[in-house]
Amino acid sequence: MSPSSPASLPSSLSARLIRFNKPYGVLSQFTPEGRWRGLKDFIDLPGVYVAGRLDADSEGLLLLTDDGQLQARIADPRFKMEKVYWVQVEGAPDETALAALRNGVTLNDGPTRPARARCIDPPPGLWDREPPIRVRQAIPATWIELAIKEGRNRQVRRMTAAVGHPTLRLIRAAIGPHTLDGLAPGAWAD
Repeated sequence: MSPSSPASLPSSLSARLIRFNKPYGVLSQFTPEGRWRGLKDFIDLPGVYVAGRLDADSEGLLLLTDDGQLQARIADPRFKMEKVYWVQVEGAPDETALAALRNGVTLNDGPTRPARARCIDPPPGLWDREPPIRVRQAIPATWIELAIKEGRNRQVRRMTAAVGHPTLRLIRAAIGPHTLDGLAPGAWAD
């Protein structure tokens, strides 16, 4: 498979690909640490490993597989698998802020690749987060759909902050062709 090919199917017929809706406060690893829970509280499947990561304070789609080659294709930015995020930000981004995200913003570790960015209505079927986000009565909150093809540490949060709209809540909705569809927080499916 070439680097630009999507990892839509396991690389062998016996490979497993698990979609998991990671709740807030859960690490992208099986072992808990400090105040954060681990995946073992939700998934009891021997031999599957996380493909990519999602910070404990972020929610949404996490993929796990028992196929090392598929794991690498999903996680490695060289394969340009698009990741789509629903981002609740502080304030109301204007077209200038969205255009900056679309063109790529400069972070302390260099410029980001161009992204797809647009304001959206609150995602349908959105669950309550526990604990809830902070609310400021005088400052509105807006949802953005942001799609990127790289995966630097806390990149989405740093991108929205760079355009003047700090992230309040971050949910990964899709990785390539794989989505959260039909998954409640804490649920997983093959």
